[in-house]
Parts: sequence; C-alpha cells; structure tokens
Amino acid sequence: MTSYNPMRALPTKSGYGKGDVLVLCGELFGRGYANGIVEEATRRGMTIIGTTVGRRETDGTLRHLTAAELHEAEQNLGGRVINIPLEAGFDLQPADDGRSPADQLKGVKPDAWESVRLDWDNIEQARLLGLARFKANLASVVTELEKMIPANANVLFAHIIGGGMPRARMLMPVFNKVFKGQGERYLSSAAFWGSELGRLCKLSFDEVTADTFAHLIEATDSLRQAIIARGHKAAYSAYGYHGCEALINGTYTWQSYTPYVPGWAKMRLEEIAAAARSRGIGATVFNSPEIQTNSSALFMGVEIPLYLFLEALQKEGATALAAELREECRTLLRDDVTIEQMLAAATSYLASPVLNQFAAFETWPHHNTPEQAELMLNCSARLMGMNRNPKEIVCAALSTAVVNGVGKLILDSMWEPKAHVYWLNHDIIARRLAQGE
Repeated sequence: MTSYNPMRALPTKSGYGKGDVLVLCGELFGRGYANGIVEEATRRGMTIIGTTVGRRETDGTLRHLTAAELHEAEQNLGGRVINIPLEAGFDLQPADDGRSPADQLKGVKPDAWESVRLDWDNIEQARLLGLARFKANLASVVTELEKMIPANANVLFAHIIGGGMPRARMLMPVFNKVFKGQGERYLSSAAFWGSELGRLCKLSFDEVTADTFAHLIEATDSLRQAIIARGHKAAYSAYGYHGCEALINGTYTWQSYTPYVPGWAKMRLEEIAAAARSRGIGATVFNSPEIQTNSSALFMGVEIPLYLFLEALQKEGATALAAELREECRTLLRDDVTIEQMLAAATSYLASPVLNQFAAFETWPHHNTPEQAELMLNCSARLMGMNRNPKEIVCAALSTAVVNGVGKLILDSMWEPKAHVYWLNHDIIARRLAQGE
C-alpha cells in the first residue's frame, strides 16, 4: 500500500514550452483527463505526438487506422498520430486453439456468471500473445519517435491507457448489476470479484491499466537515456485513482467511490512508478478526482463528490472562476432547483454515517453493500434529475474545470518530478486554477 501523499504546495511553473514534446501513450477519445494535459501543452507551444489503439474489424482482426480515421484522430489531437495499433490486453486475442477469452463467454447467460468455469491455459496463452503483440508494436512506435523527436527537446511521456474490462456481451448486464444495481438487482462486488469472471477482470485490468506503464518505461529506455545525455529532460506521467479529498461540511475529507474494482490495478500502477523512481527515473502517478466522462458512465455515483468542487473553488480563492461556474451551473439546473440544494444533496450522501465503514484509506478499495449502493445510486439519480436537460449537465462544466487544473498541475510537476505518486485533491486543483495561466 502506497503512503498517502497529497500535493499541498503548488509546484513551480515548469519550463516546458515551444520545441518540447508531449508523447501520449494511448489514444485521445472524447473528453477526459488526457484532454487537460494536451490543451495545456498546446497552449505552451509544445509539439504533441499521439498514438492509436487501432481498430477491430468485424472478424476481430486488429488493424491500423484508415486514412480518414487517421485524419480525424490528428484533427482531434492537434498533432501527429503514429498509426501503429497500441491496443493493450488479451480479451480478444486468440490463443493457440483459436479461441480468445471473450470467445469462452459466448453463449453464456448473464445469470450464470457465478458458475462460469474458464480455461485458464487458454487465457494465459492469449495473455502472452497479446503482451507480445503490444510490446512489438510499442517498439515500432518508439522507432518512429526516435525519428520525430528533435535533438533539443525535453520530452514528457504521458501514459493515458486505462480500463481493461473484457469485451464479452454477457458481462455488461453483470457489470450493470454490480455498479448500478439495488434492491432485487443488487449484486455484491465482493461476490463478483471472488468469481472466475472477477479473476479474469483483475488480470485484464492489471494488464491494461498498470503493466502498460512499465512496458512504456522499458521500451523507451534507450530513447530516454539519449534525451538526458543531450542535456534535456525525459519523464513519465500516468493517471491514477485512489480516492480524493472533497470539502465536506467545511472540512477536506478523503473519500472514494465504491465499488471501484479497478482500484487494485491502480495501486499496481503506483508500485510501477515507485520501482521506476528507485532506478532514478522520473515517473509519477497523479491520483485525480472523480469526474464525469464517457468511460466513467458505468460507475454511477462516482460523480457525486464533483459537485463539491464549487465549494473548494470559493474556499481556495478562485472566486472569479467560482462565480462563473456557479452561474453556468445555475443555468443548467431546473428553475425550481438552487445551487445550495444541489450541494446539500451531494453532501448528504458523502457525510452519511452509512459511509463510515468505507472511510479507511488503508483498506481501499472497498466492496459495496446493499445499503451503500441504494443510498449512492438514489443520490446520483436525484442530482442528475436536477439538470434542466439530461444532455447538458452540471457535471460536464465542473469536469472541464477539474481536467484543466489537473493538466496544469501535471505539466508543472513533471519538470522536476519529486515523488512517484501524488493525490491531486480539490484544494490544490482549485488553488492552481486561482493562479491562472
């Protein structure tokens, strides 16, 4: 278990600028944390180099992007994209017998999740083949990077790969019960995690979310040493999650979303960064707050602490931004709902005695209970129902602010990385936004 290390002091603004390079390991999709660092790097004049996970054909074959897809990806990024598939994981990887782990689950009914028995020899073969593919493609990406990175550039490698939920149709109804179920539809995350399907998910989360960071550091070893030998900087950042401090009833309090089953992989990510730092490599995981994204939609209720970011902005002196966001949020809420009612609803959940058993940092991640799931899901639904339009929500506006603040903090911190992990809580993000550009 990593010791809790919240960032309390604002880092000195970094020297990254024109001529320096931000390399993304992973593809930029939709709106998420990666957008924050890309937009901040672009604002500072850095060159952006992206990668892609590739695309799957209907027969499951992994391929490069088409010319049209590549153009769209580069327009979205605002930089060059190296068109070599960097999809991680093994869920769709055929083993020696031609079956992938996902194939094993074809025809299995969701209600049979507990009785599923998997062929682990098949899964291990698929894992090793998927790993070999990823490493080979990553080596090809690094070869391209060696041609593209100028000799006088400082380089930040940003790991933005996450997830790893096996892509099997029968799993989604099971996940919906684990993360969104209550009453008769409630499903214990501990029971699921202890099943063979849970074991498969853990292996997949580790492979995708965590181990890819180690592979990135290993694959760029010679490139990193060459950059440093030229008198320039080379460092690695990654996005983690390990709970977050929110301003609950006037006090910054660590809390976390439950049940966050990818949490074990996120702790493995922290350990990988610690191992790299022990070898003198500048690698840092930034444990960032809960936001609303396409990928977080499955974790209904994860967004509840985000509402209280408005309180942190006010407390930390970002008064102009706080006023601007409060007004934007007010226009997004129904006419019969006030900002105060919204904040009170979020606080009522986060301050509930029901959550006392989930307050221990040392035993994170925690599994759900029927009472906690019901309280969280009903609170989330109530808060979402306060929006005037379900497609234009308060959480989107607040997420944008948090993403921007985190992007600035990461770029500032990685100029002289001082720890293998930081928690970026609401307080430090609000103070960075109060600081301005």
